[in-house]
Amino acid sequence: MEAFAEIAGFTPALLCFVLGAAFFAGFVDSIAGGGGLISLPSLLLAGVPPHMALGTGKFMSTLGTSAACVTYMRSGAISWRVVAAGLFFSLVGAAVGARLVLVVSPDVLGKVLVLLLPLAALCVLFPVRSGQGSLEVPRNKLLIHTPLLCFVIGMYDGFYGPSTGSFLLLGLHFMLRLPLVAASATAKPFNLASNLAAFVVFMFNGSVLYSLAVPLAVANILGNVVGSRLAIRKGAKVVRGMLFISLALLFGTLLHRYYA
Repeated sequence: MEAFAEIAGFTPALLCFVLGAAFFAGFVDSIAGGGGLISLPSLLLAGVPPHMALGTGKFMSTLGTSAACVTYMRSGAISWRVVAAGLFFSLVGAAVGARLVLVVSPDVLGKVLVLLLPLAALCVLFPVRSGQGSLEVPRNKLLIHTPLLCFVIGMYDGFYGPSTGSFLLLGLHFMLRLPLVAASATAKPFNLASNLAAFVVFMFNGSVLYSLAVPLAVANILGNVVGSRLAIRKGAKVVRGMLFISLALLFGTLLHRYYA
């Protein structure tokens, strides 16, 4: 570890800190989304420049989310019909959201989110009951609700971004009536697509610190595998708990940024 720490410019203690944060970020992200609220601040606190922290984080989360996707896929928890119906609209929404940044300040949305997040957390206490044992989504919801949901959350991702996976999970659960574990699993291919697209941009701009990104990716993959297996084994209870953590992290981050 000391040899690697010298290459990366990190002390062993600092390296342990960012590796631990990467593991925990993967663990939380695989269950409820919001892992970036853990991994990005840890890299910034460790002294990684912002653009390199973003690119390194995307490399890490792309591989980590891939591992979670494989785990959920093997369990049969992903609704591929929902993914097929919504993926294109998610990408289009992200492109529209990225353009909105040019004309509307993201600070406005950040302040509004602080007021809405307690309501979102309260909704987690009241899970939907219909469709609890099935991945089947009625045709009208598949063809109308799914594209609309994916477009709106994709737009949020392109415009602002934090905890996109958490909001997608909530939308899949409440709008499409997917069980919580299935909603978490089905959100992963969407997360993977957006992470991969962002990583490619950072890669071509030389904003990935690979000497650090590779070990962080290993830690993140382990966190994703452990988290997704726990969600599959323990069910809705653990997903609900991680959602509270993810939303609380976002609430604290936004409160400090816009109201402190």
